[in-house]
Amino acid sequence: MDGQFIVSLAIILATFALYIGIAVYNTAKATSDFYVAGRGVPPIFNGMAIGADWMSAASFIGMAGTVMVLGYDGLAYIMGWTGGYLFLTFLLAPQLRKFGRYTVPEFIGDRYDSHSARVIAAICTIIISFTYSIGQLSGSGVVIGRLFEIDAKVGTMIGVVLIAIYAAFGGMKGITWTQVAQYLILITAYLVPIIFMSLQISGNPIPWISYGEVVSTLGELDRELGISEYFAPFTNGTKWQFLALMFTLMAGTAGLPHVIVRFYTVSTMKAARWSGAWALLFIGLLYLSAPAYAAFSRFILMTQVAGSQIAQLPAWTKSWVDTGMLQVADTNSDGVLQWSELVIANDIVVMATPEIANLGVFVIGLVAAGAMAAALSTAGGLMISLSSSFAHDIYYRVWKPQASEKNRLAVARWSIVIATLFAGLIALNPPGVITQIVAWAFAIASGTFFPALVLGVWWKRSNTKGVISGLLIGLAVTLTYIFVAKYGGFTILGIIDTGAGVFGAAAGFLANIIVSLATEAPPQKLQDEVINLRYPEQMVYKDGEVWMHDGESKQG
Repeated sequence: MDGQFIVSLAIILATFALYIGIAVYNTAKATSDFYVAGRGVPPIFNGMAIGADWMSAASFIGMAGTVMVLGYDGLAYIMGWTGGYLFLTFLLAPQLRKFGRYTVPEFIGDRYDSHSARVIAAICTIIISFTYSIGQLSGSGVVIGRLFEIDAKVGTMIGVVLIAIYAAFGGMKGITWTQVAQYLILITAYLVPIIFMSLQISGNPIPWISYGEVVSTLGELDRELGISEYFAPFTNGTKWQFLALMFTLMAGTAGLPHVIVRFYTVSTMKAARWSGAWALLFIGLLYLSAPAYAAFSRFILMTQVAGSQIAQLPAWTKSWVDTGMLQVADTNSDGVLQWSELVIANDIVVMATPEIANLGVFVIGLVAAGAMAAALSTAGGLMISLSSSFAHDIYYRVWKPQASEKNRLAVARWSIVIATLFAGLIALNPPGVITQIVAWAFAIASGTFFPALVLGVWWKRSNTKGVISGLLIGLAVTLTYIFVAKYGGFTILGIIDTGAGVFGAAAGFLANIIVSLATEAPPQKLQDEVINLRYPEQMVYKDGEVWMHDGESKQG
């Protein structure tokens, strides 16, 4: 065993022990603990938990690699994922919190007074969460595979076991406090390497300032090699694909059930808004750093690895070649590694860069622990969302409303274990890179829940038949476009599978609006409840007037 392995293993095992200890200490004893952490999480800690829930393997492991490979075009991921939080914080989160339910399908079922809408929304939640979790488990396999120098598939199954244990134990209460710890670990693990790389390359310890010079240098290197410039826009896709991907990620963010449910864990509408504000700050720390990480990584690879003798490549290259995620081939047989002969997978850039930059065993171990924290935190949140859709929305609210609390908790825990296992089996041979798989989940969310929630909160005329039509048509259009674009080569305006949400959302909105207008209006009671959502918690809309809770009429 070398020193790097021992240090990395020690750091990861220490963090695993911390996560499981927190989950056990905060074991959910009631359904409100399991689904919404007893609604008692302070906004700042909820913001950290949202950050950890959000900054998945796609963000931590895949983001910088995607920007490094795609250059300017990779910024659609950063702008889309960050902008979506503005949609969510201002358009939906406070209103959904005021409605006071446990899950997104429960909101849809009660808002439209329909078990059919509830079941369809629960199935959509399961599809979205399952797709997203495949990307997370694939990411945990990359980390564990590199750490133990084993096949990434074996690493994936180790991740499956860990997630199944701590998500099933603690429920939302345990997951929340685990995610606070995971956020602190992953953001430290992300910032330390880029601060050191910034010092190495420019002598400036502030990477957000220094990486502009590095990008300019990369442009010169690109011109020398005759390849498309790193910061030239739309070289890896059309302008329409860039815009469609950005919209898909924004709308998908606002419709992701495992993110929305985090806003149910606070006590008030005001706390929900503050949770969103804190989350933006904590998420922004990583997303503002990802372009710097990408630029530094590409600069080090272009200047210190490309151009080296094949026989004298650094030791880290062999370790990553063994995982199957790095390819080094001397195609022109000149004994020198050219930039075009180095094929590096998007998903290993963050993990490999500390080794490439020779930052030392502690930093390498810290990054491995941060990557695991990112994959595990999001996978845990996804599994809670998936299990609550089945155990709460289908099993309890539709199938067995007389089920005891003990039975409901048992069904929720077993559904987590079974879902994690199935997602892990698919993640053994994932259908795409992490960011691509995650983009599909966002496309499905933007085609189903985004129209249903926006119209459900802001348009009182939207009715049961409208929302069911919107969910089914939005889902069908999104899935169809993903499949025909990825496997059939069919695209509209060059929009590929990752931008499918723009078509799904348009179809979902149109179907909901047209069918709602063509059928009878919802009962007045439901329309009043929708208007009521728009007012602060101390106000209630009733009989065409807004009332304070003390009963005094304030406005007609």
